[in-house]
Amino acid sequence: MMKILVVDDERDMETLFEQRFRKEIRNHEMEFVFSYSGEEALTFLEGHLSEVVLILSDINMPGISGLDLLQRIKIKFKTPPPIVMMITAYGDADNYSQAMRLGADDFLTKPLDFNLLKQKLKNLPHDENPGS
Repeated sequence: MMKILVVDDERDMETLFEQRFRKEIRNHEMEFVFSYSGEEALTFLEGHLSEVVLILSDINMPGISGLDLLQRIKIKFKTPPPIVMMITAYGDADNYSQAMRLGADDFLTKPLDFNLLKQKLKNLPHDENPGS
């Protein structure tokens, strides 16, 4: 099962993901965990990093921004390195280049194209025992 951490201060994202990935969740192909701030995400990762295959993080959040979170993840959690996809409502060149420079694996814009996201998730390498 692929465990995905979604980091976004907009709580309605949780409902959107649960609706759009209903079949994958029911079939135990994917499990989603939600954090509503960068701080909450870091706390979660401290105890669960080896379970998380992918992190989807919004860029514009109060407190620790998505770019700050990305930088901290890439510095602190080297093994196994989680795949980090950044999400922003502002698909501008600045955010994109900064995210890629900090080590983002991919970049998506809001509103999320869930069909595109599903394709990207299906193409990820599946390691049944991450961290072992």
